[in-house]
Amino acid sequence: MMESTVTPPYWRLSGFYLFYFASLGTLLPFMGLYLQTLDFTLSEIGEVMALIMGTKIIAPNIWGWIADKTGRSMVIVKIASLLSLLAFIGVFFGNSYAWIMTVMFVFSFFWNANLPQFEVTTLNHLGNDTHKYSRIRLWGSIGFIIAVVTLGRVFEIYGAESFPYIVFALLGSIWLSSLFIPEAKKRRVLTSTDSFFSVVCKPGVIALFLVFFLLQASHGPYYVFFTIYLESNGYTRSAIGFYWALGVLAEIIVFMLMVKWLPRFGARNLMLWVAFLTALRWVLLASFVDSHLIIFFSQLLHAASFGVFHAVAINLIHQHFSGKLQGRGQAIYSSLSFGAGGAVGALYAGYLWASYGASVSYYFAAVLCLLAAVVIIIAWERMTAQSDKIAGELRK
Repeated sequence: MMESTVTPPYWRLSGFYLFYFASLGTLLPFMGLYLQTLDFTLSEIGEVMALIMGTKIIAPNIWGWIADKTGRSMVIVKIASLLSLLAFIGVFFGNSYAWIMTVMFVFSFFWNANLPQFEVTTLNHLGNDTHKYSRIRLWGSIGFIIAVVTLGRVFEIYGAESFPYIVFALLGSIWLSSLFIPEAKKRRVLTSTDSFFSVVCKPGVIALFLVFFLLQASHGPYYVFFTIYLESNGYTRSAIGFYWALGVLAEIIVFMLMVKWLPRFGARNLMLWVAFLTALRWVLLASFVDSHLIIFFSQLLHAASFGVFHAVAINLIHQHFSGKLQGRGQAIYSSLSFGAGGAVGALYAGYLWASYGASVSYYFAAVLCLLAAVVIIIAWERMTAQSDKIAGELRK
């Protein structure tokens, strides 16, 4: 029996992504600059960013379990959005290392709960048209671009002291936009009889998460120190904002093309290219930071290192973790890749950067990408066996 077609609330979903990734486009590129105004060392900056990313290891799984038990993903998003807004107020009451670490822990525990459950809501609104996900998600990339381009100029003129006020305003916008998004009805899916832990413990799924972890850990030097890296090499903050925006613009173009690329080239080939091109990106950043042309080209490779990666990963996770496992599936994807991978990436970037310099951090990141490529070559068939089976049965 065919499902009735329901039009997803495109603009309301897109609006949430717009504000959420605008906040990310403020935190990732510019928090390091703000912490420098508080006289934090490079290692301390890496530790703060690692904490923010590290809460993704725990928080999304707790909230994902609650969402799967209640079936109310959007309620979780609304509550977490409000609590992250309230927690962030703490930055206005102290600036010591211990205080900032405490505030960032509480804030990020709620902030990091948002996106996995919102991904579930979006995919459920799309129903069988999950290949259209990228066209909604690209508005998050647009929000990121607006933030980095605008704030690069703002901080160049007025300094980074206004950073916490801007983040607070964006967190308020996230919460307000969440209030207008309805809960998605559960669509008909082929639900696995496996438990959540039996799915997670399958060798293919473990290998898949290992690839996600390695590729995201490789981004540590970029996400934490790219702005500081370019500024220390003579780039203006306006130029830095432009390069951040260029990378995300490339990501947007890829999101628009993934509707055709994924079925045409296949997940394995796309993810393998992601690993190789991301490795190339980090080598170029390590070796040719003085060249505007090379930096320009390396930022275009963000299309692969994030755009293609995320679109393929979301598709695979949605297929592996079906039915009542969706919330925890998206949560563990966020936890192990952006959470554990991001935290490890921020820590090694800070320590290697402080001890051996920027180039060593980026070369190490390239090695992680090549390790991910090895895992893909050896274990991909196991990674996709379950998802290919599910996709085939859904087409019947």
